[in-house]
Amino acid sequence: MLRIRVKGGCRPLIICVTGMPGSGKTLVTGILKGYVDAVISMGDIVRREALKHGIDLNSKSIMEFARNIRRVKGANVIAMEVVKEVLERGVKLVVVDGVRSLDEVNTFKEIGDTYVIAVHSSPKTRFNRLLSRGREGDPRNWEEFVGRDLAELELGLGSVIALADSIVINEDVGIDELTSQVINIFKRLVKDVASPCRS
Repeated sequence: MLRIRVKGGCRPLIICVTGMPGSGKTLVTGILKGYVDAVISMGDIVRREALKHGIDLNSKSIMEFARNIRRVKGANVIAMEVVKEVLERGVKLVVVDGVRSLDEVNTFKEIGDTYVIAVHSSPKTRFNRLLSRGREGDPRNWEEFVGRDLAELELGLGSVIALADSIVINEDVGIDELTSQVINIFKRLVKDVASPCRS
């Protein structure tokens, strides 16, 4: 597994947002965006690397590429790209959207105080959201939806969700209630890990 170490100085606070497809990760990340120094999407990094390799940006191809690059270069290869960006930019407080394995979480722990927020919604709710969203590569039927879920779980997503530090329930709630949940978690987190580096 690839490794990187921080020599001295302040450790950043890294908030990892995880959840199944359609759970509302991007919405939660958007709520946090105004409170942090940077937001980094692991999915964007995967898509960027896929383009470099001439991979079509559809859901099936991206998922296959994500599995293959992790198998060949290590389970934390995408996390290492995030780490490099965090260190190069010198950010003190960052949200990482789309964490999918404990290997990735442990990589972030090597360089910063790391906290995982899992976003949860029922499969039925997530399926309907993805259908309504209509993003290229989103499942068009229940069978495709289940297949995508299983592919995500194969990457280790279930373990990250199960061991998350906090859970945001994004089911039958309005944006105000969701925002309140997220901000309360964030305020508690920042208070609990207060550091002169982030003051």
